[in-house]
Amino acid sequence: MTRFILILSPLALAACAQEPAEAPAPVETTAIEEEIGPTLHPPDRDKFAERFAVACPAAPQISTAMCRAQGMGSHDFTCEYGLGDDEYMRHEAVLQEVDGEWEVEDPDAVCAQGS
Repeated sequence: MTRFILILSPLALAACAQEPAEAPAPVETTAIEEEIGPTLHPPDRDKFAERFAVACPAAPQISTAMCRAQGMGSHDFTCEYGLGDDEYMRHEAVLQEVDGEWEVEDPDAVCAQGS
């Protein structure tokens, strides 16, 4: 039995010692250039108050505001805000990037919230 194992061992090793397969040829790929996010900084309270004042000049002054991104892939921000002496954020507006500036989306409806 040991002779049988001794004879088969070199044959098994010879079968495993094959030449490595050739590496596949490199394939040229092109990088996709995709805009990841907005080109502007996310709006803060002051930036939202400024853009709101431009869109709704007759509305009371913003007392508090917080803006959040709408989600992955979206360049718009949803801002919740309070007007005048109100410390609660009872109103909501969407800011979108237009020509390198933040603009209030649907200013007529947003201004109507504050009146």
